[in-house]
Amino acid sequence: MAPQEDRSEVAGESMVAETEKKHISTIVMIIAMQTEALPLVNKFQLSEDLNSVFPKGVPWVRFHGYYKDLHINIIWPGKDPLLGVDSVGTVSASLVTYASIQALQPDLIINAGTAGGFKAKGACIGDVFLASSVAFHDRRIPIPVFDLYGVGLRDAFSTPNILKELNLKVGKLSTGDSLDMSQQDEASIIANDATIKDMEGAAVAYVADLLAVPALFVKAVTDIVDGDKPTPEEFLENLAAVTAALDLAVTEVVDFINGKCLSEL
Repeated sequence: MAPQEDRSEVAGESMVAETEKKHISTIVMIIAMQTEALPLVNKFQLSEDLNSVFPKGVPWVRFHGYYKDLHINIIWPGKDPLLGVDSVGTVSASLVTYASIQALQPDLIINAGTAGGFKAKGACIGDVFLASSVAFHDRRIPIPVFDLYGVGLRDAFSTPNILKELNLKVGKLSTGDSLDMSQQDEASIIANDATIKDMEGAAVAYVADLLAVPALFVKAVTDIVDGDKPTPEEFLENLAAVTAALDLAVTEVVDFINGKCLSEL
């Protein structure tokens, strides 16, 4: 008789295989900024959930509805209650990802948004990337093994057929809680071999991995981090146009997903 550990491993692999053969029906999109979220809300003709599935008092907003054969949920962390700005960053992203998985039990998570890109790695304004992996660049813990935990490297769900079908670039995504880039951040981003930089992706990946939900990361480049223009100025200058490119790319990804199972992505 096989040892208990072996039987458990075989059972786990069988469950994963069955999950990947099941048609995708529910998608949760985590989108940090209202400007990024609303064009997709309109595109998919979603409605705001007035009877929130989230705890009372949080600013998190859910838009939901049906698009083709998919139940689409766009989750926007909302405005900070005190300052009235978008609740960007890893803390809000982690919380809404966890709460959304618990409440909605999605088959797939898509973290969509804008990002900085590195011209040294071939990124240009308006490029849309599908991240191959995600990691943190501002969690520096110089103690053996804790250093790896801090980086938190995780692969995105593999989607070879999406990449073959759609005109998306591929690159590694690095996440931190600052819009600018310190010298220490830069060194970590280089060590992560990142092409794009955001403020939520690795946090979403951590929670999705913890709760065993596959996740994709679609990121459109608003600013060139290693370019000549100040990042805040370039980000705001390009936000509207790049959000349109993001809207188109996410719609194409969703259209491709419709009617398919995870193993067909």
